[in-house]
Amino acid sequence: MSAEKAEEAISTLVELGLTEYEARCFVALTRLPKGTAKEISQVADIPRSRVYDTIERLDRNGLVDVQQTDPREYKAVSVETACRRLREDFDSRISAAENALAQVEEPSSQEDEGMWAISQPEHVTDRIVSFLEEAAETINLVVADASVVDRRTRDGLAAAVDRGVDVHVEVPTADDRNAFESSVPADDIVVAPDLETTAAVYDERPGQLLVVDGQSIVAVGIRESDLPDVVQETAVWTYGNDHGFAAWVRTLLDNRLEQYADDRTDGG
Repeated sequence: MSAEKAEEAISTLVELGLTEYEARCFVALTRLPKGTAKEISQVADIPRSRVYDTIERLDRNGLVDVQQTDPREYKAVSVETACRRLREDFDSRISAAENALAQVEEPSSQEDEGMWAISQPEHVTDRIVSFLEEAAETINLVVADASVVDRRTRDGLAAAVDRGVDVHVEVPTADDRNAFESSVPADDIVVAPDLETTAAVYDERPGQLLVVDGQSIVAVGIRESDLPDVVQETAVWTYGNDHGFAAWVRTLLDNRLEQYADDRTDGG
């Protein structure tokens, strides 16, 4: 193992929760068949006086074996075993944090005043999926560009349909409609050609608009990136029904739904 690779391994172990001395001692031992405290100190480049307590912690965590010789010798467990134990420890910490956070008193109201911005595409989807999971009565999804609607969103729509939520989706083309039919009943998907002609504003164009139960709203805009066939997503979201943005969006969507209902009646 080169010195550069050793430093990379040390940094990674520190990110996983080991102290720097623990990471240095463990990596040093992976470079030795076995080693005394003096040898570990030399390879790890840490004070010999700190090797003993550091190795003791690694031993408690199941990352090294100790041979009761004079002087004592130490050996790292296999990389596979170490990674499994580090993963188990990490998962245990996540579970502990989850349990602790679950005990924290939640605010009496879920309403978040104002608008909140999201700039990372994966966070946009996270917000959309979380609102879909919370949907109790209605979901209205207006899609201007189906390329930004991923599998997690469609799965969230399908789960909502299974729960009995009233789902309504608007898409710009018949091909887009076909892409949604595995998640949403065909009668609840409307082809709205006007969505294909939505204009860009400062190089950003509409991507999708979600309204859940008339109050949870995510509005997504997209723009082309420098990479081929890759778009950048930004979004704003809000929760609540007592401010202007929610009122406007809810009213506009209600008007569209009424128009579709009238068109179906006239067509019948």
